[in-house]
Amino acid sequence: MSVNTRRGAPMTALVLDRPGTPGTLRLTDVPVPEPGVGQVRVRVAACGLNPIDYQVAAGGHPKWSWPHILGVDVAGTVDAVGEGVNDVRPGQRVVFHGDLRDNGGFAEYTLADATVLTTVPDTLAMASAAALPCAGITAYQAVVQRLRVTADDTVLITGGAGGVGGFAVQLAAAAGARVITTTSSGNADHVRELGADEVIDYRSQDVPARVRALTDGRGVDAVVDTVSARSATANLSLLVHGGGLASVAGRPDLTAVAPFATAPSVHEIALGAAYSHGDERARARLSTTLADLLTLVVDGRLDPMVARTVTLDEVPSALADLSDRHVRGKLVQTFS
Repeated sequence: MSVNTRRGAPMTALVLDRPGTPGTLRLTDVPVPEPGVGQVRVRVAACGLNPIDYQVAAGGHPKWSWPHILGVDVAGTVDAVGEGVNDVRPGQRVVFHGDLRDNGGFAEYTLADATVLTTVPDTLAMASAAALPCAGITAYQAVVQRLRVTADDTVLITGGAGGVGGFAVQLAAAAGARVITTTSSGNADHVRELGADEVIDYRSQDVPARVRALTDGRGVDAVVDTVSARSATANLSLLVHGGGLASVAGRPDLTAVAPFATAPSVHEIALGAAYSHGDERARARLSTTLADLLTLVVDGRLDPMVARTVTLDEVPSALADLSDRHVRGKLVQTFS
C-alpha cells in the first residue's frame, strides 16, 4: 500500500448539491478521497463529457451522497493504491469508465476500482484517452462484440455525428461494411470523413424510406440505434431476416415485428450495469475493451474525435451544449 501524503488535504471539484441542470453545478473545495480495499486514487488529467452526466444529474441517484461529483470517463495518473491492489503502481498512466453511483472525475482526484483500469500508452494524449470510455466502449460492444459486423454487411447507424455514433461509424467502416448513417445536413461531410458511405438527413428525409431506397428494398443487416426507444422500434422493420439491432438509448418494442418472421436479434448496451448488475468479470471487460480501443487509436485506425477541450469551470456550459444534442464528436475537460 502506498504512503498517503494527501490525507485531509482539500481539492477542487465541480459538485452538484441536489438534482438539477448543468447550470446548478458549482466549484468548491472538498477533501481528497481515500482509496479503499481494491481501489486506487487517480490524479485527474482529463475527464470526458457524456450525455449520462446531465441525464443522471436531472434526477439524481439513490446511491449518491451530497454533494456529488459527476464524470464517469477519467484519464490520469495513479496517485495512491489501496489494500489488496498489487498490479497497479503509483505514477501509472491510466484511463477508465467509472461507476456513476460513485463520485466521478470532475475533480482534481478521484477513486477507481483497480479492475477497470487500462494503461494509457505514453504516446497518447490524456484528452484522447478520456474521450474513449463511455462512447467508445458502447460502440465497440455494439459493432464488434454483439452485432459482429463484417465486410458483407450493410449497417444503419443513427446519430453518426455524436460520440457513440461517430465511433460506431468508424468501427463498422473499418470492418469493411457499407455504412448508412443519419445526421443533420451540416454534419454530412464530417460523418463521411469518419467512414459513412451514405448519409440521411433525419430532419428532411423519411429515414426508413430512404434506407429502403438505398438498399433497393432489401434493408440492412444491422442497426446501431443511438437515438431513442421509438427510433429503435421503427428501425426494427429495416432488418433483413436474422439481422441484429443494438440499442443504446432505449430498447425497441419487439411487438412491432411479427413473430417468427424476420427473426431479429436485439442487443441492449448498458455499460453502467457492469457495476450495478455485473460481476468482476463484467467490470474487467470494460478494461480489455478499452485496451482494444486504445490500440486502434495509437495505430491510427480510430479517431478519438476530440472536438473541444474545456476547463473545469467551463464544464457546466459544455454539458448544456451537449444536452442540446448538436455537439459533434467528444468534449473533454482537462487540467492544464
